[in-house]
Amino acid sequence: MLTKRIVSCLDIKNGRTVKGVNFIDLRDAGDPVVLAKQYAELGADELVFLDIAATLENRKTMHEMVLKVAEQVNIPFTVGGGISSVKDVDTLLHCGADKVSINSSAVKRPELINELSEKFGSQCVVVAIDAKQVDGEWLVHLAGGTIPTDIKLFDWAKEVEGRGAGEILFTSMDHDGTKAGFANIALGKLSELVNIPIIASGGAGTIQHFADTFKIGKADAALAASVFHFGEIQIFELKKELQKQDIEVRL
Repeated sequence: MLTKRIVSCLDIKNGRTVKGVNFIDLRDAGDPVVLAKQYAELGADELVFLDIAATLENRKTMHEMVLKVAEQVNIPFTVGGGISSVKDVDTLLHCGADKVSINSSAVKRPELINELSEKFGSQCVVVAIDAKQVDGEWLVHLAGGTIPTDIKLFDWAKEVEGRGAGEILFTSMDHDGTKAGFANIALGKLSELVNIPIIASGGAGTIQHFADTFKIGKADAALAASVFHFGEIQIFELKKELQKQDIEVRL
């Protein structure tokens, strides 16, 4: 059985780690370089760095900060935000990223997934999907959740797998920051639909929420931010409890 992964997420804006609720009301959560080092030491399996304003501000990811973070961590490190070309990815990998996360640029030009997969390998390509329920249908949203589309979550997930994505990072905008649990019904459907790993994002509030998303949502990894940033859940304690529930994790 493959071990389940615990992923720490750093949402970056103006050089600081921020966290909000339902993608709004952002508050400061600290220095991303300090937090990255801390999470690597405390047992996170992976780190995701998302420059959440890069697409909205029509600029590239902050390369200097990626370099600084990469120097501090010894765990897989995924970078996203403002990535729209093979050249962008090449630069980030040279800065120390292990994987890249693409979102809006993939929706606008799906061929980008193929290009990145062919150039760098599917294991390097994470497609992030931000979605919320609109009239009972899960619909994809772009640019940090600010632009709605009529693209259906499950159709898009199947397409990105076919184009060579190695993983899907699914964030439920309805659950983001609420600490009320992950979108396990949608996650379960995604896991049945595709054969690539699914990272669950949005809604972590308790240790049991992580256990539920692995058991009910069938997620391969669970990502969280605020519960780690503000010390509400300790990663080592989380992993010990998951093991007690017969969920394979790496201690």
